Amino acid sequence: MLKTIDALGELRGTRVLVRADLNVPLDGTTITDDGRIQAALPTLARLVEAGARVVVISHLGRPKGAPEDKYSLQPVVGRLGELLGQEVAFATDTVGESARATVDSLADGRVAVLENLRFHPGETAEDEGERLAFATELAALGDAFVSDGFGVVHRKQASVYELATLLPAAAGELVLTEVEALRRVTDEPERPFVVVLGGAKIADKLGVIDALLGKADRLLIGGGMAYTFQKAKGYEVGDSLLDTSKLDVVREYMERAEQGGVELVLPVDTVVAPEFSADAPATVVAADAMPADQEGMDIGPETATLFGEKIADAATVFWNGPMGVFEFESFAGGTKAVADVLASADGYTVVGGGDSAAAVRTLGFDESLFSHISTGGGASLELIEGKDLPGISILQEDTK
Repeated sequence: MLKTIDALGELRGTRVLVRADLNVPLDGTTITDDGRIQAALPTLARLVEAGARVVVISHLGRPKGAPEDKYSLQPVVGRLGELLGQEVAFATDTVGESARATVDSLADGRVAVLENLRFHPGETAEDEGERLAFATELAALGDAFVSDGFGVVHRKQASVYELATLLPAAAGELVLTEVEALRRVTDEPERPFVVVLGGAKIADKLGVIDALLGKADRLLIGGGMAYTFQKAKGYEVGDSLLDTSKLDVVREYMERAEQGGVELVLPVDTVVAPEFSADAPATVVAADAMPADQEGMDIGPETATLFGEKIADAATVFWNGPMGVFEFESFAGGTKAVADVLASADGYTVVGGGDSAAAVRTLGFDESLFSHISTGGGASLELIEGKDLPGISILQEDTK
C-alpha cells in the first residue's frame, strides 16, 4: 500500500513540497499541450483546499544541470494559475534566495512554483551523495512531501527518491490513480487481454513483450518496431527503422508466443514513402512486398482493420506507441484507427503515456472515452514490466 495524503495529518499552514510533472511541450513560450498540468490539478486543489502552503517542484526538458532560458518553468506558471483560479508565485531558482523568499511569503492555501529542478546538477547526479545534498536543500523549504510526478517515478533522482526519505512523504492523487490503473492491467486483467505496441524503438519495448508474453491473449505489433519483426520473418523492410541487434530476440519472442498460445499479430500491409517527409508520396504495399528504396511510415488500411477486429472484443487493452508517423497527416491513419477502436471499446482501455497519449490529444479524441491515459510513458512501461520503481517503492507503507 502506498502512503496517502491522509497520512500527513492536518495540513493547514504546512509547507508541502509537491513533486509534479509539468514537463509540457513548448513552442517558444507557448504551451502546446497542457495535459500534464491538468493531471496535477486534483492533488494541488486538494492541498489548497486543506490550507497548505503548496510548493510545486518539477523539471522541464533536459537541461544539463545549469539554467537555460528555453527550459524555464515560467510559461507553466501562468497556465497553472488560470486552472487553479489563483495567482501562482514563481521562484527564479530552485533552492536559492528567490526560492527561500518565495516560500517564506506563501500564505495558507496559496501555491508557488520553483524554477526547473534540473537547473541544479544535484537533481540527476549519478552520485547518491550529490543527490542527497540537493534533496536536503529542498527539504529545508518544506514540512511534508507529496510525490505526484508519475512520469519520473522510475528515476532515482533527488526530488523523486532522496527527498522522500527526508520529509513525511505520501503519494499524490495522480500517482495513486496511475498505479491502480496499470496494476489492473498487469495483476488480474479481464480477458481477452490485448496489448498493442508501437513506436519507433523496439529496444524500449522488449521488456514489456517479455513480461506480457505470459499474460496477454493477443499482442499486436505496429509502428517502427514492427519492421524488426518483419525482417526476422525474412521480409524486405527497405529503409524502414530496423534494429538488427534484436533480430534473434524477436525470433525467440515469436516462438514463445506460438508455444504459449499468444496470438502475435503483425502488419499485413504498410504505408511507404521514398523519404521521411510530411509531403512525401504515400503508397500502400503488402508487408512482404516492400520496395528496397522505400521507408515504412504507417500500418496500412488492411492492418488497421485487422487490428480493430483483434481489439473489438477485448475486456482489457493496453496500448503504448503510435502505429506510424502520426505527426504527418498522411501517415496518421493507423494510429487514428487504433485510437478510434479503443475509444469505442466496451472493455477497460489504458493508453500507456508518451507518444500514444500525445497522439490521442493531437488527433482530437475526447480523453474521457478511454478508461485511463497515463502521463508517464517510461514509468508506465516499467510498471507493466514488473520493475521496481524507486519513486513508488519509497512511498510504500511500513508493514513491520
